[in-house]
Amino acid sequence: MSEVMMDRMSWVDYRSRIEQGNAVVFLPCGSLEQHGPHLPLGVDAMLSTAVAREVAVRVGGIVAPALSYGYKSQPRCGGGQHFPGTTSLDGDHLSQVVRDVIRELARHGVTQVVLVDGHYENQWFLIEGIDLALRDLGVDHAMRIMRTEYWDFCTEEVLGEVFPDGFPGFALEHAAVIETSLMLHFHPELVWMDKIPDVAPVEFPPHDMYPPHTHWVPTSGVLSSARGASAEKGALIVDAVCAGFADAVRREFGG
Repeated sequence: MSEVMMDRMSWVDYRSRIEQGNAVVFLPCGSLEQHGPHLPLGVDAMLSTAVAREVAVRVGGIVAPALSYGYKSQPRCGGGQHFPGTTSLDGDHLSQVVRDVIRELARHGVTQVVLVDGHYENQWFLIEGIDLALRDLGVDHAMRIMRTEYWDFCTEEVLGEVFPDGFPGFALEHAAVIETSLMLHFHPELVWMDKIPDVAPVEFPPHDMYPPHTHWVPTSGVLSSARGASAEKGALIVDAVCAGFADAVRREFGG
């Protein structure tokens, strides 16, 4: 397979890929956000890029550079904005960046785009950016766009193997078993296992407060322990996610 990372291609090679194959272009979307003392700040962009690359290899796609800043971290799914290092965008700014990138891809001749979200809080602002870009391009434009959080392709069977004592839910999986296992698979040199805090899953009330109650969040920033993480579990998750993801891309875009 030829190079799939857009930023490693010359413009000539990129143009050729677009003209010859009408390739699907993947746009990873992440954040710069605390992920506990055992993982780096860039986890969300790293993992969405790694998953996008795996799927692009399977379907002959291209992976654009990640949007590495995301919408503001929320206490009940990301720990919150009070942690040093967490560096976020206002929602409308994120939507406008997505809008601009999609329009630029359309200018290149791209008609098939997949936004791969790795940051829970991004969802609605990515959707807004997509909606605005499609409005700009007009109803007669050939552009079609898929958006997904990559973890939604993780099957119940795999979740059962990864969490034999019960799955705490994706919202509490911030810096926990899934992300830590995936980082052990893709970037093991950036996981500090000896620093994993041993915490029980946080129990949040069914409401939010503003200004946020930072005391709801453990001082570590971890919402559920990553003690059960392993590279083997990471490989298991990657196999399931990328297989289901690639099938969805083929089904929606053909090929």
